[in-house]
Amino acid sequence: MPHETLPPAPEATGPGHPTTTFSGRPRVAALDVLRGFALCGILLANVKPIAHMIHATEVTRSVVVAPGQDDAWLGLGLFVDQRFFPIFSLLFGVGFSLLLDSAGRHAPRPRVLLVRRLLVLLAVGLAHMFLLWRGDILTIYAVVGLLVLLPSTWLPRRVVAGLAAVLIATPLILDSNGVPLVPGLFLLGSALTRYGVIDRMERSVRVPAALALLFAAGAVPAVWLQLETPAGDAYFNTWFGLAGSLMAGVYVCVLLLLLRTPLRPVLRRIFAPLGRMALTNYLSATILVLVAARLIGGSPDGWSSATVLLIAGAVLLPQWLVSTLWLRRYRQGPLEWLWRWATWARRPPLRRTP
Repeated sequence: MPHETLPPAPEATGPGHPTTTFSGRPRVAALDVLRGFALCGILLANVKPIAHMIHATEVTRSVVVAPGQDDAWLGLGLFVDQRFFPIFSLLFGVGFSLLLDSAGRHAPRPRVLLVRRLLVLLAVGLAHMFLLWRGDILTIYAVVGLLVLLPSTWLPRRVVAGLAAVLIATPLILDSNGVPLVPGLFLLGSALTRYGVIDRMERSVRVPAALALLFAAGAVPAVWLQLETPAGDAYFNTWFGLAGSLMAGVYVCVLLLLLRTPLRPVLRRIFAPLGRMALTNYLSATILVLVAARLIGGSPDGWSSATVLLIAGAVLLPQWLVSTLWLRRYRQGPLEWLWRWATWARRPPLRRTP
């Protein structure tokens, strides 16, 4: 979810002015791009599980249930399933620590704001889960945030980094993937923020290039082992989770490198609006996919990868258009604004300052 702070000063806008957060701190553009990119991938992974709510043939959670190795898996799923969820979880930990840093400068009891923010997210997630889709991830994020992220704010950053490594490695060793990785990914995002990596992430080329090669070197054998292991095998989830996490690392590093090229304006134009309204777009995507499922009909199990891509495109294109037009006039998305209001217990400005 986007990192946000309360505005003590007007937002700088217009030619020659960098986009800033409401605390006056320049936004890390790469975070918006990464968040929007991850949102697109998560939607691709969730189209079929969401559509199953209409047909009631099964209830799946895309971040938990490993797909079978059919033709669709060897195609679209190979690059999507479990590949974007780690990015989104990592960014949640980053946003949490950025908010704590800002709240510490503007509020006498910053952790109270964080508790309130997570409780509101829990309420939204529960409503989303019981009213629309059982595969909601916001509820899990809120609970893990309260039980893991919040207590970690009292720990030294080196301890947080160590716990992150343990909590990421343990689920993989114990033959698990998906939700069990959330606490470790949250803490990893928090540790990266506290060590200043996020503030420096757009200044370096060598580090993301080296990491991309390292992740790719690990991802290739992990993906091969995943493909060679039957879905029912005891080690399938291990290779599935490891391959997904390593490929997510490759995606992040490659995207950071591309942001240092002339493609940067294009990437920002495509992904940043979606990323800045991630909560609004995540929740509205469920409704749009459910509508599409009713219009298409048939069991989602019979949908081809092309059908999934078409549905995702039919959701993302209007979301991108609405997000782009909305952010020209307003500081943030409607649900993001309400979430901020609930977090700070006072109404923040919504319209941009001319």
